[in-house]
Amino acid sequence: MSNIVWQQHQIDRTTREAQKQQQAVVLWFTGLSGAGKSTVANALEQALVGVGAHTYLLDGDNVRHGLCADLGFSEAERSENLRRVGAVSALMVDAGLIVLSAFISPLRSQRDSVRAALPTGKFIEIYVATSLEVCEQRDVKGLYQKARRGEIPHFTGISDPYEAPLNADIVLDTNQLSLSESVEQLLQLLQSRGIIQLPIQS
Repeated sequence: MSNIVWQQHQIDRTTREAQKQQQAVVLWFTGLSGAGKSTVANALEQALVGVGAHTYLLDGDNVRHGLCADLGFSEAERSENLRRVGAVSALMVDAGLIVLSAFISPLRSQRDSVRAALPTGKFIEIYVATSLEVCEQRDVKGLYQKARRGEIPHFTGISDPYEAPLNADIVLDTNQLSLSESVEQLLQLLQSRGIIQLPIQS
C-alpha cells in the first residue's frame, strides 16, 4: 500500500452536501432476520425522496448478488461483507448522500468498524429490536424453519449470536410500532439532527 497515494480533489463532501441541501449520513439498520429492517428502510427512503432528499438504499440480500457475491456466511466472510458495505457507504457519504444500510450485522465489533470508517457523526445506528419470537412467527422466507432443522449453518439468533446495540441512536420494535410510526420517528430524528428539513405543516 506504500505506493498508493490518496488523490485530493477540489469538490468535497461539504460542497456536495450544500448542493443537495442536506447532511450526508449512513443510517445503519441492524436487527434479526425478519425484524423489518428492509421494510422500514424502504419506506423511509420513499418518505425522504418525497421531501426532496438524495438517498441510496443498500440491502443485505441485494449486495450479495454483486459486490459480495463471492462471500459465504462464516463470521470472517460476514465481517468482510460488512467491511465492503462500509467502504461503499463511506464513498456515498462523500458524494453527499443519505445512505440507508439494512444488514443484520450481528456483532458490535462489525458495526463499530463501519462507524470507524466514517467521519465523526456520520453513522446513525437504528436498532430494529423485534423479538426472535416475532421474527420466527413472520419467517417470510422460511429461513428460521430451515435453521431449526440444521439446514442453514451460522444463522443469527439460532446457531449464531446477535449482539444488540448498547447505545443505538433509536430503537424500533416493529411488533409495537406501525410502519408509518417507525418512519415518522426516524424523520423526526433526522430533522432534529439537522440532516433534513421537513416541510412546515400548514
